[in-house]
Amino acid sequence: QVQLVESGGGLVQAGGSLRLSCASSGLTFDRYTVGWFRQAPGKEREFVAAVTWTTDRTSFADSVKGRFTISRDNAKKMVYLQMNGLQPEDTAVYYCAADPLFTRLSTLALAYPYWGQGTQVTVSS
Repeated sequence: QVQLVESGGGLVQAGGSLRLSCASSGLTFDRYTVGWFRQAPGKEREFVAAVTWTTDRTSFADSVKGRFTISRDNAKKMVYLQMNGLQPEDTAVYYCAADPLFTRLSTLALAYPYWGQGTQVTVSS
């Protein structure tokens, strides 16, 4: 059973930091791109960041560039989203997702067939 489990969300004041983790298990493929997306109340799900299997390529939404970084530990099957300088507009449920086409670095949710349940990030002003 494919599982992606996010953790690390919570409540933080504006300007603070959080590190989200995405743990994967049960994937039938060895290599995959991982993306992070978020969805705020009343808004569509939007791309945040992604990293390829070899970490040679990353992509970030303009709204988070310079504040968020993405990394992964393939041996541990973990992907991390370090979020610094958080602002109230970053408040959302954050999801990690896996794309078995591991050379692709897509910003489109449709490219990722496997999703976690999400973790809530709330940034107070």
